Amino acid sequence: MKVILAKPRGFCAGVVRAIEIVERALDKYGPPVYVRHEIVHNKWVVDALKARGARFIEDLADVPRNAITIFSAHGVAKEVEIEAETRGLRVLNATCPLVSKVHSQGRHYLRNGRTVALIGHAGHPEVEGTLGQIPGKVWLVETEADVEASTLPSDTPIAYVTQTTLSVDDTREVIAALERRFPAIQGPSLEDICYATQNRQNAVKQLTESIDLLLVVGSPNSSNSNRLRELGERRGIPSYMIDSAAELDPAWFAGRGRIGLTAGASAPECLVDSVLARLRALGIADVREMAAAEESLVFNLPHELRPGNRVRA
Repeated sequence: MKVILAKPRGFCAGVVRAIEIVERALDKYGPPVYVRHEIVHNKWVVDALKARGARFIEDLADVPRNAITIFSAHGVAKEVEIEAETRGLRVLNATCPLVSKVHSQGRHYLRNGRTVALIGHAGHPEVEGTLGQIPGKVWLVETEADVEASTLPSDTPIAYVTQTTLSVDDTREVIAALERRFPAIQGPSLEDICYATQNRQNAVKQLTESIDLLLVVGSPNSSNSNRLRELGERRGIPSYMIDSAAELDPAWFAGRGRIGLTAGASAPECLVDSVLARLRALGIADVREMAAAEESLVFNLPHELRPGNRVRA
């Protein structure tokens, strides 16, 4: 048996930025710092930051006045920002810049008199944040059936935005249904779709041409990790998502010759390394990596965490 590593895989620029914000805040201000929701959807990352003094909460009422408070990479609703300001919390915003861009696009469409359709999964924190950042009614669209069930007239001025952890492929059919239903619809260009989600899915597509089993490193609540596993299954490859090497089942590999290994955008490379170590312990010594271009995008940190700056009280 041999293992083929997907490339790119693992951390994206937004995740790197979010984790670094928590780490730098702990270094600069000392523990505890409070993080609303999991900073990214990965158990290993969250546990490591907890060990350093980060406290993860869902309700700002659990944060002492004047405490350092960090909004997760998924973004928050405007009312959460207002609540933090009212309670005198010192906020660092770790919202992924690509998520913030979706917020801006939605507000732009609304200002121009369009009904905004948000393609995404109900209940996901990014979707909840986006719904709360666009100051008007937003139509949440999850499936083609939602489009077909709409009672809006076909000449309604519609524009759509998408959850960033969905790729062009994930949303293609829903967008096509919207375009059929509303011929004058507007939406973002392909360049505005999250690069990391699409790149990781493209790598899995390439992998599935030469493997007979796919492993995806990622936590169960990670949307983009789940999409990678689903993509493998749709392409006829037995696919498993694992949070750590401890979840590997040797029985999966019976009769398999080539194993593909990737990781969701919130999964650290150290978890991939631990899975490889476990595979080697099972006797799989042949490991190679796909050839692919490097991702070079880097997002700036908040000004408060740059040298000489402090969080405003």
